[in-house]
Amino acid sequence: MDETTTIRLDQFLKLTGLVKSGGEAKYLIQNGEVLLNGEVETRRSKKLRVGDVVTLGDYEITVEMDDAD
Repeated sequence: MDETTTIRLDQFLKLTGLVKSGGEAKYLIQNGEVLLNGEVETRRSKKLRVGDVVTLGDYEITVEMDDAD
């Protein structure tokens, strides 16, 4: 993922294992339980970029680039 590549918030939650399904991601996001860069984010299709910080409960994960090309 380069600096112009994005991933949707709901996809990111599934990819990182913070949720088990898209439905769970949708529920948590729409209920204001997910923070993006310290602010509540309720749009599951919000595009994330490298450096964004996603917080869910006690978990905080920074979006990073995968160097495996």
